[in-house]
Amino acid sequence: MNNFVPLPVLLPLLGAGLALALNRRPAAQRVVSTVVMVAVVAVSSALLFWSDRIGPIVLWVGAWPQPLGIALVADRLSSLMLVVSSVVTLLVLLFSMGADEEERKRETPVSIFHPTLLVLSAGVSNAFLAGDLFNLFVGFEMLLFASYVLLTLGGTGERVRAGTTYVVVSLLSSTLFLIALAATYAATGTVNLAQLALRLPELPDGIQLVLQLLLLTVFFIKAAVFPMSAWLPDSYPTAPAPVTAVFAGLLTKVGVYAVIRTQTVLFPDSQLTGLLLWAALATMIIGILGAIAQSEIKRMLSFTLVSHIGYMIFGIGLASVSGYAGAIFYTAHHITIQTTLFLVTGLIETRGGSTSLNKLGGLAAASPVLGILFFVPAMNLAGIPPLSGFIGKVGLLEAGAEAGSFLPYLLVAGSVATSLLTLYAMAKVWNRAFWRPRSAEPDLLELVAGGDADGASTETATTTQATERRPLPRPMVATAAVCVLLGVGITVVSGPLYGLTQRAATDIVGGQSYVRAVLPEGIR
Repeated sequence: MNNFVPLPVLLPLLGAGLALALNRRPAAQRVVSTVVMVAVVAVSSALLFWSDRIGPIVLWVGAWPQPLGIALVADRLSSLMLVVSSVVTLLVLLFSMGADEEERKRETPVSIFHPTLLVLSAGVSNAFLAGDLFNLFVGFEMLLFASYVLLTLGGTGERVRAGTTYVVVSLLSSTLFLIALAATYAATGTVNLAQLALRLPELPDGIQLVLQLLLLTVFFIKAAVFPMSAWLPDSYPTAPAPVTAVFAGLLTKVGVYAVIRTQTVLFPDSQLTGLLLWAALATMIIGILGAIAQSEIKRMLSFTLVSHIGYMIFGIGLASVSGYAGAIFYTAHHITIQTTLFLVTGLIETRGGSTSLNKLGGLAAASPVLGILFFVPAMNLAGIPPLSGFIGKVGLLEAGAEAGSFLPYLLVAGSVATSLLTLYAMAKVWNRAFWRPRSAEPDLLELVAGGDADGASTETATTTQATERRPLPRPMVATAAVCVLLGVGITVVSGPLYGLTQRAATDIVGGQSYVRAVLPEGIR
């Protein structure tokens, strides 16, 4: 059983190598990638079942004596994140394969896209399973290396510019992470999470606070928590739809996971819960205000992504079982819904020729199926009952009310306001892109500027009009429909799933269960 733990990392890496070897046989590459991701989903599901039945599963890699080796730990939290992330990655992979041949060659060339996506999956899995800070750093670097390639697929000027911003921010966060690692090792003599849980309380309070602030800064950048979130809306929207979808669904959630893990294992009696709650409130409000100001769907969704990270930080900042349970449930929900919305936005771009609300219109009449595919996850994101977004938000609001002090109550009010503004943003997209009829005439700004309202040339606008009635590839529609049904499925099984997240939260509060599973008695 323990030997299953590294498979979510090893299988994608082996699949990436085999896919590279088959770079001149795209059909074989697609088969390899699909089989590998199906296997990862199966293994992750088995790990979730076992960890829920018998507790955390630990493997010390390389047969080094404990605690000198690298520990991989699959508990309820990490196993749940593995299942959700691997399912989403598989669906994104299938979505990319559903595009027509010309679009695949331009946006997601198989020889590059498939191996790189598998490496990204391995990095995400390694980060979830990491039992020490250095291996967590390695997981981040694996997924960042892959994301640099995926973000600049096609080599357009816009993507290279966005990729440059992303690379600079990522290198900065990686440098800070190395500094945090060095400081932690210098202070404690270890980077193993379980050992750190035993040794950090022996340090002076000031040193503990500095180490915690360093780690939180790193993970806040990676999770796009305000005020370190400005890089995200400028980076994600330029990439191809499958890339944007997997980025939006997974990358920031790895940062959220790292915050949960370090706060519960390393700093269970944190002095910074107030800081986390203020950061959550600012992330919610500023993110959603940015979203409602946008007239481009991808940028709007990027800002809602930032905003809803605030819900997860809200649950973490409460530092209670109910708060962590709500945060974990909302993370699993949000990975699925945000990925679905970006995939559907890719279909909107295919059908309408643009993702600008200034150019779209009449999509509900032109493609009722596309209207349904957008409407259901949009309402889920906004938290309309009885969907899973509503259930997750209610759990967080109840946890905030249980805390019974001013700041949690303020977060409850901020959460409700953010949810209403999210509904407004989704209604804005529905009204302008789907419901209103599309005007056949260019607007006044286009006539004056010789282009469209977003700065595109007349030639580009003409091309857009020529491509607006492109039929939707059925495999892409089918995959997006599966994603929508997955979001609805979370609603259907929300009772058992919330029970699982409560058990996971009970395990991680205080960190003692994690420490006992990783370290034998007497090892410090």
